[in-house]
Amino acid sequence: MSEPRTRVSDRELSRFAATRRGIHARLAEHDAGRAPDFNPRHTLRLRVEFVRQLKRRRTQITFALLIVLPVIIAFAFKVGGGASSQAPQLVGLANSGGFNFALFTEFATVGFLLVVVIALFCGDTVASEAGWSSLRYLLAQPVPRARLLKQKLIVAGTLCIAANVILPVWAFVVGGMFFGWHPARSPVGGSFGSGPSVERLGIIVVYVCIQLLVVASLAFLLSVSVDNPLGAVGGAVMLHVVSSILDQITALDPYRRFLPTHFNYAWVDTLSTPIRWDDMYRGTGVALVYAAVFFGWAWLRFDRKDITS
Repeated sequence: MSEPRTRVSDRELSRFAATRRGIHARLAEHDAGRAPDFNPRHTLRLRVEFVRQLKRRRTQITFALLIVLPVIIAFAFKVGGGASSQAPQLVGLANSGGFNFALFTEFATVGFLLVVVIALFCGDTVASEAGWSSLRYLLAQPVPRARLLKQKLIVAGTLCIAANVILPVWAFVVGGMFFGWHPARSPVGGSFGSGPSVERLGIIVVYVCIQLLVVASLAFLLSVSVDNPLGAVGGAVMLHVVSSILDQITALDPYRRFLPTHFNYAWVDTLSTPIRWDDMYRGTGVALVYAAVFFGWAWLRFDRKDITS
């Protein structure tokens, strides 16, 4: 006599590794009359992933650098006697108070340092698991692929937002201790009260976070595509640098307006009275489109690939 159909299905199903695409959907449909052996919502919990990432040396060193950097810059201004009166724009006003020091620190770091930090957090998240050969074990627990990406992205995104908030806030505190708690002064003339200064600083932080979504999404796409974290982080940073170089070529007008880095410094318009929103609206739209494409591509690619390494 032939074996029951369920036994045949069990034998056939056991030939497929849990790291093969589509296998979790088949497992969920198999033998519906039996109670499930696991609850997908209880796999790879956020608390566990947060603890893992916070204990990693690269996370601790990154946040330590963000804390130490404003202090080093402030000491440099003190030792050097402050910025020259002929220094351009925000550099010349960096030692005029806590708000301006925070603005200068943001201006000095948004072009490269914050790009590297965001690329590190988002590019390392999945590729490091593949590099450690633990990605297959995560999927074999089994952790559904969509949940794995969601949990990883939530943790990486939280670390990115924390880095973007800690740097200007801590720079404001350091600048206030070194240079006083004066309201922000605009490089185009005039000053703002404490309330408008806080409001403008908050707008700048939010806008920079939106712009860095492009770097985060690109690094995340590369993270699910390669097994080497350095390749994912370096690839995202390199493409950002290439975009910044191309953006300096005025002969590319009007096409360079569609480059992801073209509106990176549009937040400077918050220092005018009234605030000019046009370029920030355009920059937000461009960044959200790029981020949606890269994140969607990452989800699709990871869902369809076989994890064999």
